[in-house]
Amino acid sequence: MKNIITHLSKDHKLKPIIFSGDIAKLTLSENICNDLIKSVVYQQLSTKAATTIFNRFLDIFPKREIDPQMMLKFEIESLRAVGLSKQKASYTKNISAYFIENNLFNQDWSNHSDDDIIRKLTEIKGVGVWTVQMILISSLAREDVFPDGDLGIQKSMGGLYNLDLESKDLRKKMIKLSEKWRPFRSYASLYLWRWLDK
Repeated sequence: MKNIITHLSKDHKLKPIIFSGDIAKLTLSENICNDLIKSVVYQQLSTKAATTIFNRFLDIFPKREIDPQMMLKFEIESLRAVGLSKQKASYTKNISAYFIENNLFNQDWSNHSDDDIIRKLTEIKGVGVWTVQMILISSLAREDVFPDGDLGIQKSMGGLYNLDLESKDLRKKMIKLSEKWRPFRSYASLYLWRWLDK
């Protein structure tokens, strides 16, 4: 982490945020399918509400572990009963079906570029670019992902770099500013999220 901190600290706006507290090193996940499903459940909800719904969702599985094969057998109404919207219930089934049909459970993603993974996983109805970017960061431990469409990143960069959040060029300006963070833009994003939470 020392080399990451040294590199990102060259940005004098970001430096105080970095030294205000530690963040965890990115680690690889063993189950991208289940991570995607969890990500969909959590979308557009407060952490507290999403956690409550996700725990109810886990309760419908025998070992409280998501089973994609079982997912395909659940009726939409069964999933709605635990708190999922009709749309999210459908999306979780889509993810399960896609991983089963394409035999992706033991997929080695290390030889795939970020763009390849985004293209592949956004083929799933209900999975967008932002969702896959979160998976790239939190599940695949990719160090140089910059989710410029994320509202939290936009808000934190708006405050930190005095950017107009209503500007048509906002994302272009954000991407330009983020270039100096390469090849550790994922870590810069983690610092920005933490700063916003505080």
